[in-house]
Amino acid sequence: MSGGLLMLAAAPGTARARRTTTADAATGAARASRITQGTTLVHADLHNHTLLSDGDGDPALAFASMRSAGLDVAAITDHTTLFAIEGLSSREWDRVGALADAADDPGNYTAIRGFEWSHPLLGHVNVWFTPGFTDLGGSSSMSRLYSWITGSGGIAGFNHPGRELVRFEDFRFNAAARDPMVGMEIFNRGDDYLFDGWSNGQSSPLNRCLNAGWRTGLTGVSDEHGTDWGFPEGKGRTGVWVTENTRGQVQAAMRSRCFFATRVSGLRLDATANGVRMGGTTVGGDVRFRVDLDRGPEWLNKPLKIQVLRPGSNAPTVPLVVDTLAGQVAEFTVPLSLDDGPWVVLRISDPTQANASPGPAGHPCNDWGVAYTSPWWLTA
Repeated sequence: MSGGLLMLAAAPGTARARRTTTADAATGAARASRITQGTTLVHADLHNHTLLSDGDGDPALAFASMRSAGLDVAAITDHTTLFAIEGLSSREWDRVGALADAADDPGNYTAIRGFEWSHPLLGHVNVWFTPGFTDLGGSSSMSRLYSWITGSGGIAGFNHPGRELVRFEDFRFNAAARDPMVGMEIFNRGDDYLFDGWSNGQSSPLNRCLNAGWRTGLTGVSDEHGTDWGFPEGKGRTGVWVTENTRGQVQAAMRSRCFFATRVSGLRLDATANGVRMGGTTVGGDVRFRVDLDRGPEWLNKPLKIQVLRPGSNAPTVPLVVDTLAGQVAEFTVPLSLDDGPWVVLRISDPTQANASPGPAGHPCNDWGVAYTSPWWLTA
């Protein structure tokens, strides 16, 4: 590494958490952070489908499957009508609500009803915590969708960004929708979307979204369309830091952007910048980061890298790469000027594997992404 100081704190004993995926998957890390207090990590999958739209499985089985797989927070988000895809009806929407209410176990398991607004060119948006839903008949453009979300009291996120050609009108910013648009999928299924579309001449979706003014956290989802909800290893999921595992506190944590994306089960990632947790605002200058990264005994002392991502013209710049070990706390300082852009993200990577969707030649993030923090925003 260069330009910073790395200190590795010895890892305390880690408690064994319940399994998070299949029987041969990693046990996972303990749920308490070693660098902050007052919250607990819950593992979430916020994007799943059933036969109510273009999935294969019975929705009555989905919540139980995800709970038995070790997830703490789960959502069914079937499509609303997308031309050839017949989406949710009002009766089906009510049915999913009843299933979520029956599965919800405050304090232990949070079951959420949501939906996926879908446009073949503009892109797809997941929406959660709303009393109703909208489709292309009621919200045929991004501006109409943003107005609907803002008035609904719910929250939303950009799905698989860059997959659809127009990608949310190239992430054109809508100030009124900034707060409820809480997320952007950086992992969907097994794919890393950092450089999605780069080979076709598009800029990084992460870079474009955050540079446009959006303040989205970063999520990972399985986007399950089969019948094994929660179980496949290697698909995206989201770690959320909550004061308690209830719908209200999950939504509050999402609104605070206090969550991270990964595609590895059982991972714990917490990080602060000048003492401020991911999703917050800190003063530019010499910024001190602390990173708690653990996956339990299976990954103890596994070599990983921490990449500091900053705004670039088409792809994030990386002013610092830090070598670290899983199961330890990393501390380092990096100078961050507001003149270079208002956001910073930490990417955790495995340097022994390649990024299947690489960006510019020689870019540090052309290795295999393990996790992303949500951004911090800099202030003068």
